[in-house]
Amino acid sequence: MNYHRIKIAAIAFCIIICSICYGLNRNHKYREEGFVSIQETPASSQEESLAGDLKETSKEPLRICYVHICGEVAAPGVYELEEGSRIFQAVAVAGGFTENAAADSLNMAEPVKDGMKIQVPNQEEAQKLLNEGADFSGSLQEGRRKVNLNTAKKDELMTLKGVGEAKADDIIRYRESHGGFQKIEDIMKISGIKEAAFQKIKDDITV
Repeated sequence: MNYHRIKIAAIAFCIIICSICYGLNRNHKYREEGFVSIQETPASSQEESLAGDLKETSKEPLRICYVHICGEVAAPGVYELEEGSRIFQAVAVAGGFTENAAADSLNMAEPVKDGMKIQVPNQEEAQKLLNEGADFSGSLQEGRRKVNLNTAKKDELMTLKGVGEAKADDIIRYRESHGGFQKIEDIMKISGIKEAAFQKIKDDITV
């Protein structure tokens, strides 16, 4: 009888020991898995944070330049462009070329600069400049040399848009009889040159 009880107690003891070992082993495994999970999550977050910092660092503020484009474009004026833009982009924001523009006279791939003036000549002006051996790249980038109303010869005056032989003669007669032009607006005192005509040539004349 005592032997039977001892046997039952030994079996019960073994069951308890096995249960304890199983529980300890399970807890140990759980802690290992939890440790791996805890280690992986912060590493991933750190990488994402570092990537975000690098992106923010690589972003540089856009630099702006102002370009004056005039002549044979649809909408002459001063335009704001990103630094590094090309002349073809300046022409595009100005509405593109007119039908009479000498588009081939420009280097469309040339970068623009802040304060740059781009004078787009018409076909007649371009031909005259070519005949005179003018350097298009220089004249267009820095602005075509202005015509001085008080000293220009007849053929120089005729390079102005809308000024033919008759108006060129009138300009010469006016400056001879009035002692010269005091300001560029005085050219509107010439017959046939009013506000609209003046707006087309005001950037190309000086006194």
